[in-house]
Amino acid sequence: MDKRTVFNNRWLPLLLLLPQLAITLVFFYWPASQAVWSSFRIEDAFGTSTEFVGLENYQVLFANPAYYKAMGTTLIFSTAVTVFSLSIALLLAVMADREIKGAGVYRTLLIWPYAVAPAIAGVLWYFMFQPSLGMVARGLRGIGYDWNPLLNGNQAMVLVIVAATWKQISYNFLFFLAGLQAIPKSLIESAAIDGARPARRFWTIVFPLLSPTAFFLLVVNVVYVFFDTFGIIDAVTGGGPAKATTTLVYKVFADGRLGGDLGGSAAQSVILMIIVIALTAVQFRYVERRVNY
Repeated sequence: MDKRTVFNNRWLPLLLLLPQLAITLVFFYWPASQAVWSSFRIEDAFGTSTEFVGLENYQVLFANPAYYKAMGTTLIFSTAVTVFSLSIALLLAVMADREIKGAGVYRTLLIWPYAVAPAIAGVLWYFMFQPSLGMVARGLRGIGYDWNPLLNGNQAMVLVIVAATWKQISYNFLFFLAGLQAIPKSLIESAAIDGARPARRFWTIVFPLLSPTAFFLLVVNVVYVFFDTFGIIDAVTGGGPAKATTTLVYKVFADGRLGGDLGGSAAQSVILMIIVIALTAVQFRYVERRVNY
C-alpha cells in the first residue's frame, strides 16, 4: 500500500512552495513580461523617451536578412554542440563505468570542466588556438594548415563549437554515468551468458534503459546551447568574423547593448524564448514517445 504525505495545515504546502514561486516570479516571469512589453516600444539607448509602436519591431526584424543568417548559424551551432557533447559524454561514461584501475581519478578529472565558467572556457580554448601565440595554432601552421579564426568564419565556428562542447561534456557525463550505474548488472550478465556481444548488449539493453536520462539531457543541452553559450561566443569571437558566429542570443546582446536598439532586441528575446519553448514542446511530444521508463 502506498504511503501518502498528509498536511494537517492546508497553508503549509503553500508556505513551502512560496520561496520557489517567488524566485520564479522575480527572475523569470517579471523579466519576461518586461521584455514582451519592451518589444512593442521604441526607446532611446538611455531610456529617457519611449514610443508605443505595436508590432513594428517584429516587422523590421523579420525583414532583416541578418536575422535569418543568425537563425541558420544558431541551427548549425546548436545541432553540432548537442550531438557532439551527448555522444562524447556517453562514450566517456561507458568507459568510466567499467572496473578499471584509477577509475575514481578518471571520473574526477572528467567532472572538473563543469566548474569552469563559459567565458573562462572560451578564453582557455582561444589561448590554445590564437593564431600567433596559441600552441595548437602553431602546430597547425607547422604542418602547413593556415589557421586563423579571426579571419576565417568557418574556423571561428569550429572553435566555438569545440569550446562549447568541451564545457558541456562534464555535465552530460555526470548524468550518463549515474544512469549507467543504476542499471542492474544482472541484466547485462544474463545477456552476456546468452551470447550477446558488447555492442548488442549496449543497444538492446543499456541504451533503452538509459533513454530517460538521454531525453532529459537532450532538453537541457538545447536550452544550454541557445542561452548559456553566450559567454563563450563573446569571449572567443565576439560574433565575428563578419558575424559568422553570431547566434540568436548573441544578436540580442549585440543589437540591444552595443547597437542601442532596445525595442528590436526585446523582440528578438521574445522570439528566442518562443523558439526554445516550441523546441522543448516538440521534444516532449515526439521524442519522449521513444523513451522507456
